[in-house]
Amino acid sequence: MNISLAKDLSVYQLVMGVQAPPKPLSLSPATLLSLVRAQIDLLIEQQIAATLWVKLPPDKIWQSELARYQSSVGASSLIYSCQIDESRKKEAGGDQGAGGDKAEEKVNTSLSPSSSLSPYHIPVHLPPDSQMRRENFLMVLSPQFCSLILAHRPLKKRKNKTSGKVNTNKNQPLLIVTTVEGRVIQQVLNSIQQAIAPESSSLPASFICPTVPQPVLMNQLLAKQLLRQDEINRQIITVRTNKLEQQNQELHNKEQLKDEYLKNVCQELRIPLTHMKTALSLLNSPNLKPPQRQRYLQMLNTQCDRQNSLITGFLELVQLEQNLDGTTLELVRLSDIVPGVVSTYQPVAQEKGIMLAYTVPTELPSVWCMTGKLRQIVINLLHNSLKFTPNGGQVWVRARNQGDYVQLEFRDTGIGIAENEIPKIFDRFYRVRTTATEDYGGAGLGLTIVQQLLLRCGGSIFVKSKLSEGSTFTVQLATAGNIPRAIATENEL
Repeated sequence: MNISLAKDLSVYQLVMGVQAPPKPLSLSPATLLSLVRAQIDLLIEQQIAATLWVKLPPDKIWQSELARYQSSVGASSLIYSCQIDESRKKEAGGDQGAGGDKAEEKVNTSLSPSSSLSPYHIPVHLPPDSQMRRENFLMVLSPQFCSLILAHRPLKKRKNKTSGKVNTNKNQPLLIVTTVEGRVIQQVLNSIQQAIAPESSSLPASFICPTVPQPVLMNQLLAKQLLRQDEINRQIITVRTNKLEQQNQELHNKEQLKDEYLKNVCQELRIPLTHMKTALSLLNSPNLKPPQRQRYLQMLNTQCDRQNSLITGFLELVQLEQNLDGTTLELVRLSDIVPGVVSTYQPVAQEKGIMLAYTVPTELPSVWCMTGKLRQIVINLLHNSLKFTPNGGQVWVRARNQGDYVQLEFRDTGIGIAENEIPKIFDRFYRVRTTATEDYGGAGLGLTIVQQLLLRCGGSIFVKSKLSEGSTFTVQLATAGNIPRAIATENEL
């Protein structure tokens, strides 16, 4: 059977056009589903063989209700399923102008002809620009009982006055009308019959709706609506409860991480204090010799520096986290940063007999970063290379262009890092284990800060290292022609 309806037919406008129309209520799609399920429950329980006119979303949860009814009542029922004509939609080019976006089409179309439930499930074709595109309905026609459930999605998005947010198609309420008035349903049915295209197959003889519904059926329908709405409400509460539990667990995990972090901070601060207290106690010995006194004073100086480094690094991390949303990237030239930092560390390198050199071509493109933060990245990595390179070693800093990125490489002939330790070196307070007698000190925060700074400017860092052979830290930064992820994300928001 081939049935097509005119594009200017709107069930919502028909209902609103009758004398003393039923008042639409602004309700959720979940409420619409509960109303549809209650109607199907009633029809199945009373074994009412009815003719249904429907236009429901294509989701399985909706279409399963029609399948449930038809499998229970069988061939004595007939379902006319309104659906957008996909072939004509393609011919029209897919874009239907105002209000015709594809997402809305997907929400409001019904089953395709290939997915018809049975021979008694008849597709009714709607043109792509049909007025019913934003409507869903279920109309039940039988001598015992007639009803109409109608939902209309307003075209205009409405702004929430409290939050200032605009409702999207997904969360925007529906205007829902439910009625059992024979006069309203009859007018809708008559208008549908009149809107059938001349070339369509003819419908069975006209149906006359009963004027007054049976009170018993109405009481049963009301009870089923309450039960179905209660079921939907319980499901919603369960989903919200699960979501709240998940959020609480996430907050609990964050609190645990915070507590663990503070525990680590206190522990790290306690270590140099313990050493300082030990040195002070030994300095009070009456039999202390000058070389021993000098050694203990040096211990005090070293541990003071270490604690100062811990506090400075901790404050830098806190500042980074607080200024996460205020990060502003700019284009910076490596040739304006690296030479100055290297020259500052030349005296340190000469004192240890380390050959320190750099190669940063002036023609390299600018990179996305923050001027002060890029300097801090270079300082931290260069300081690390010099600290872990023994006397007489070598340290090179080299920059080169790699497509849309510039690579800044710090290579040394230092003590190296064991393979199993490389994934841990960016963790807070982690310090590389070494069998050497020399205490390299440090707060274990320098590489953590470098990684956090690079994440905020869309950069990255890679490490290659072998014990006793040295390490290579490679920083990658986006060039002027390549928008880094940090900027892209900010623009999307």
